[in-house]
Amino acid sequence: MLLMAFVAGLFSFANAQKAQTVTIKTPTVQCESCKQRIENDMARVDGVAKTVVNYKNHTTKVTFWTDRTNIENVKTAIANIGYDADDVTANEEAYKKLPLCCKKPEDGGGPAKKH
Repeated sequence: MLLMAFVAGLFSFANAQKAQTVTIKTPTVQCESCKQRIENDMARVDGVAKTVVNYKNHTTKVTFWTDRTNIENVKTAIANIGYDADDVTANEEAYKKLPLCCKKPEDGGGPAKKH
């Protein structure tokens, strides 16, 4: 009987530890510096297991633990780093602190142009 309770407890613990992977549109991500900044900062966000940024496709794939965070918190975390994330606009103060190469072209940013 005790063994059955232990096994049932392990099963419910395993279910609570469910990881979810989502792909978020990050249209303002445009260079290697953006990629590194997001991946490094997201590594410190509670509940986020893995972040992979593809700046050529303007997407960010995030794997997170559903018992510790959710998709809206993940998008807000990206926005708080200074980047748009799906329907969540970048935090204005964080955006202002980004290097010029990471800013939107209309703000004078973008990858360096080759002559």
